[in-house]
Amino acid sequence: MDTVDWQTSEDTVPSAPVTEADARLLHGGRPPATGAWRDGDPHGERRFAALGAFRTGEGAQLPALRIAYESWGELNAAGDNAVLVLHTLTGDSHVRGDAGPGHPTAGWWQEIVGPGSALDTSRWFVVAPNMIGGCQGSTGPASVSPDGYEWASRFPYLTVRDQVEAQRMLADHLGISRWAAVIGGSMGGMHALEWAVSHPDRLARVGVLSAPPTTTADQIALNSVQLEAIRIDPGFAGGEYYDAAPGDGPHRGLALARRMALLNYRSPTELNQRFQRSWQSGVSPLGRGGRFAVESYLDFHGNKFTRRFDANSYLTLVEAMNSHDVGRDRGGVEAALSRVTATALVLGIDSDRLFPVDGQHRIAHGIPHTLDGDRAIVIASDFGHDGFLIETGAVAHHLRRLMESPADM
Repeated sequence: MDTVDWQTSEDTVPSAPVTEADARLLHGGRPPATGAWRDGDPHGERRFAALGAFRTGEGAQLPALRIAYESWGELNAAGDNAVLVLHTLTGDSHVRGDAGPGHPTAGWWQEIVGPGSALDTSRWFVVAPNMIGGCQGSTGPASVSPDGYEWASRFPYLTVRDQVEAQRMLADHLGISRWAAVIGGSMGGMHALEWAVSHPDRLARVGVLSAPPTTTADQIALNSVQLEAIRIDPGFAGGEYYDAAPGDGPHRGLALARRMALLNYRSPTELNQRFQRSWQSGVSPLGRGGRFAVESYLDFHGNKFTRRFDANSYLTLVEAMNSHDVGRDRGGVEAALSRVTATALVLGIDSDRLFPVDGQHRIAHGIPHTLDGDRAIVIASDFGHDGFLIETGAVAHHLRRLMESPADM
């Protein structure tokens, strides 16, 4: 049986200088209690906006909201060239740039954002915030509350609408009254769609990539087992784990949740073609203690994830995804979509088993002005849901079309 070395795969992070996160998290190989960015860590390319008190839709109060964000390019005198880029569930504001102090990973959309790229930073002022509830500088469960302790289990329940409201506050803080475009994929696509529905006068274009109009029962079910994997880890301790020693936090549950999620992010075709039934080493997995290569791949990414993410944030953000329904209290999905005045790019991946393309077709059919009529643009890819991050050539082509289109067609 052939063996596979996962370290030669495209998922391996290129060699980079050891960051403060590496130094803090790799305590003799024992995972940290949290992989969150903490006050006192190097800022990297982050900037911080202090936005004052924030009240959630459910009435909970955060006395001081902070959003970490990064930006590229310059806001023009007219203030009409700003583009909001919104990240995925486990992404962050580091859209472009190297790994290094303050940033455990390199930019996740380097081929899309930059001079001469689809989101050309010589023309557009690109802003990427870390969503609230996250763990890379914006207010979240790992943030210190006014009493001097982490919010932890006391952090309030958030919805996608709450997160968009926080982004609206950031736009006001930056002096941006109307975005030239709001673009996001996956959970970021939920945010982009919510922007277009709830604030139609605040954006000229919208890009919804690999995101649904609502989170379905099937998707909530898939999420529920990930959340339970974290909660049943003894190291989770009801969310009160921040003082735990390395190796004593909820890393097992968080790694398992990540492994479950990866199965939804990639397609059966890709996993079958890439790994087949290969062994990870020369030791047989057929009763001899060895492992299949795909098992090692999932372990590697689950364990790596615990060193850059926070278990409480994972719960908070997944529950926010579960809240997503643009039609809630708006007369249904179609009535909500009819509010959109922005020119829209709606894009899906044909092999996406997390958010199948029927959801994107429903969005495209309901929005009055889309690039290609009332059907979503569908990219053929073996990479499944992650295709919108990997098929950068095709995605860039359609984003260029969006940015070159007249606003409010």
